[in-house]
Amino acid sequence: MIAEALKQIRSELPEGVRLVAVSKFHPNEAIMEAYEAGQRIFGESKAQEMTAKHESLPKDIEWHFIGHLQTNKVKYIVPYVTLIHGVDSYKLLADIDKQAGKAGRTVDCLLQLHIAQEETKFGFSFDECREMLDAGEWRQLRHARICGLMGMASNTDRLEQVRGEFAALGRFFQEAKGIWFAEAPHFKELSMGMSHDYPEAIAAGSTLIRVGTRIFGEREY
Repeated sequence: MIAEALKQIRSELPEGVRLVAVSKFHPNEAIMEAYEAGQRIFGESKAQEMTAKHESLPKDIEWHFIGHLQTNKVKYIVPYVTLIHGVDSYKLLADIDKQAGKAGRTVDCLLQLHIAQEETKFGFSFDECREMLDAGEWRQLRHARICGLMGMASNTDRLEQVRGEFAALGRFFQEAKGIWFAEAPHFKELSMGMSHDYPEAIAAGSTLIRVGTRIFGEREY
């Protein structure tokens, strides 16, 4: 079942788009089933849960943190995390830098933009992000590396709205690359698109889609 779902989704991905299998709240057995079907990138949203899975599952798994990260949880995940998707403040970025320095690592991060018409989502507005990048303090960070952007579209059936939100983030990605990251080949990831809207996200330039339900079925809470 999981292997079939993975095969189906992978067949729809153009070159340059990678799949993050969202394994949060799913047991190790389900992750191993996906792992045996060739999947190596898994997304979690709780530091404790991700750390427990990291300790008990194969070491070549790439763990992506896709939830809202609290600063007091950073130190638990920086020793092994591959990519943090949801950096929504400079304070969090600086904290990741500090803790990653202690762990002797450089951790890749995506800046989260608030593109949805919903108050519940976290992230910078486009202007807040421009301001932060213009201020330039981030350039002094040695252990937190900005590799791209992340955003979540509104949870709506109105595909026009979803397409518009993804397109806006795609444009901002190009703007950021041109202005602040022109000399940074590592600034290349655009994480957008989930189980219900990833085709629209890919059309707008996504390089990482975060899919859970379509692979693992409904979550067990």
